[in-house]
Parts: sequence; C-alpha cells; structure tokens
Amino acid sequence: MRSPASLPPTGTLTLDLELLAEEASALGRAGRRVEETLARLAAATAETREQCLRDAAEAVHHYFILREMRGFRRHDDAVAVYRIPGAVLARLGAS
Repeated sequence: MRSPASLPPTGTLTLDLELLAEEASALGRAGRRVEETLARLAAATAETREQCLRDAAEAVHHYFILREMRGFRRHDDAVAVYRIPGAVLARLGAS
C-alpha cells in the first residue's frame, strides 16, 4: 500500500500503512475461511456435521474478533452477507 501523494513519507506513516494493509489482508483471509467452512457445513453428512459445525463456529469467531479489532462492534451485516446459520451463531453464544 502506498501513502497518499499529498502526505510526505515518514517512517510512522509508512508503518501505519503497512499495518493497515496487513489487517485488511488478515480480515480477507478470515472471511475466506468463513466461506470455506460454511460451504463444508452445508455439504456435511450426518457423520461430519458436528466437526463442520465446530470448524465453522471457530472460523466465524476468529472473523468477528478481527472485525472488532478494527472497530466493528455489530456483526449483523457479516451474518447476512455470509448467511451464517443460527446453529453456528448459537455456538458463539449469540441468539
């Protein structure tokens, strides 16, 4: 990520931009993991459902933590976008 041309490059600004880029990348990776685990849950058999449910809940929990670190306190939009099932949310203590 480059600093805006209107701002002179400084060590602090460069570091801030690198940290912001890494946080965005981590959030993107976590979102992809949510998608992958939810897809596995949707395709789960009776034998694999419990493990897939645990995996999906763990991925969603991690994703929510990363969102909260960036200042997002509500997750309604993420629940809607990823179509997170109630069974997964229940594992997180949500209703």
